[in-house]
Amino acid sequence: MTATRATDATERFRTARDFLLLHREDYETAYEGFAWPRPERFNWALEWFDVIAEGNDRTALHIVEEDGGETRISFAEMSARSNRVANWLRAQGVRAGDRIVVMLGNQAELWETMLAAMKLRAVVIPATPLLGPADLRDRVERGRARHVIVRAEDTAKFDEVPGDYTRIAVGGNGVSWLGYEHAAREPAEFEPDGVTLADDTLMLYFTSGTTARPKLVEHTHTSYPVGHLATMYWIGLRPGDVHLNISSPGWAKHAWSNLFAPWNAEATVFIHNYTRFDPARLMREMDRHGVTSFCAPPTVWRMLIQADLGLLRTPPREVVAAGEPLNPEVIESVRRAWGVTIRDGFGQTETAVQVSNSPGQRLKEGSMGRPSPGFRVTLLDPVTGRPGATEGEICLDLSADPVGLMTGYHGDPERTAEAMAGGYYRTGDIGTLDEDGYIHYVGRADDVFKASDYKISPFELESALLEHEAVAEAAVVPAPDPVRLAVPKAYVVLAEGWEPDAGTAKLIFAHARSVLAPYKRVRRIEFADLPKTVSGKIRRVELRRLTAEGASKGPEFTEGDLS
Repeated sequence: MTATRATDATERFRTARDFLLLHREDYETAYEGFAWPRPERFNWALEWFDVIAEGNDRTALHIVEEDGGETRISFAEMSARSNRVANWLRAQGVRAGDRIVVMLGNQAELWETMLAAMKLRAVVIPATPLLGPADLRDRVERGRARHVIVRAEDTAKFDEVPGDYTRIAVGGNGVSWLGYEHAAREPAEFEPDGVTLADDTLMLYFTSGTTARPKLVEHTHTSYPVGHLATMYWIGLRPGDVHLNISSPGWAKHAWSNLFAPWNAEATVFIHNYTRFDPARLMREMDRHGVTSFCAPPTVWRMLIQADLGLLRTPPREVVAAGEPLNPEVIESVRRAWGVTIRDGFGQTETAVQVSNSPGQRLKEGSMGRPSPGFRVTLLDPVTGRPGATEGEICLDLSADPVGLMTGYHGDPERTAEAMAGGYYRTGDIGTLDEDGYIHYVGRADDVFKASDYKISPFELESALLEHEAVAEAAVVPAPDPVRLAVPKAYVVLAEGWEPDAGTAKLIFAHARSVLAPYKRVRRIEFADLPKTVSGKIRRVELRRLTAEGASKGPEFTEGDLS
């Protein structure tokens, strides 16, 4: 087999992909008619990417640096470059099944390495460059890594990471580290040394660990490459699109939308590198380079609406958000300015996108949408544990054998069994189901709490607070109360120009009273920065701990004291 020979697996993948492209705005047909391709053998890098790359001079990867420098790599060039890297890594001892910690930024070498590792049937452990020695030691030890590939400026972090592993530096040679640049001398043709089974391990993801030690999520050569056909469908990607996704390398969303989904669609991956987020500069680059689809986490969307959205003269055709639920106020602000609607989606490191608002669907405010093609989603009743509830834990029906689902938590059979108990994959997220089959997000099971015996969804209260012009970000947690047992407390990040004083708190309390039922009202406000994971998610567990301990991070006000 040569790297560019289409196989039966290629054609089955293409058939499924083309079906979703054909029905990209016809959800009912796509959902009812889609069937996962299920080849016994499949190597996405060899049997899909290299096939679409042969003789293809269209841009696969376009990177714009903060200083204005640009890198453009065509599909054909990326195929050849990844072949050279694969040949060189093989010469350094990388073999099928070996684990490689890949800790690179948004640079061409990241994409070359991902494809090369797939071609070698090695297992990638993605890592963000933000990690420190303790996290890296955990990845090397628990991941049983035999090789690490990192930026030269990060090699010193591994001085405190013991182990007999190959050390490869990108962008300059560290002491005793192998220089990645030597890969450019290798042949541009690559011959695989074995067959890739569809259920061979491809990636091991360490989750961001918001509440406990990070879990180790195992994905195969189909669960992510094939599973992200659903993600391609949700985003609405087409061949020839220019897709911008703001996500840090090392986290699952980067693979979702900066690797598999766009290249499944034969679209260009566009990257704008920056050290500090500049909404005006981002929108100029989007205009200049013709971005047609844009995905960003809620944190970025909330920063964007604080800027002048009118600076973007030609908005993308498709705009989506993922990572955490997006508040309605943000969606409305973008709709007014750009004339397009942000479409929310729901997924996890463990899965592709499970529930989404895909193009052409009727949108319902505050809804995550409906189950993605290929997934059978149900809500489990919190009391009986039975499926088909109108409110309960969002779960995947395992009898449908969804391709876009992890094989389990690597090395943790007990946690895997718990997550897959009773024939359902349990997300740990709570939702409600309406009469039209749309799922509305309530919150993480651990985040929902009771106040005066009423169930409180932090997300709902946070969305209400964000409607006020003073609020840039908010997180709601339970605060101890001698009468009600608990009351909602909001940690608030203020928009530019607002002071963290009693006057601002009074205005926000008044707004909350006007839009929320009495039992849902926010009773306490603290102005403070929000603790977040390195992947950008709010660490409500830390806020709950601070609140329970009575510790303060900033000025705090109680509603009754200001009335």
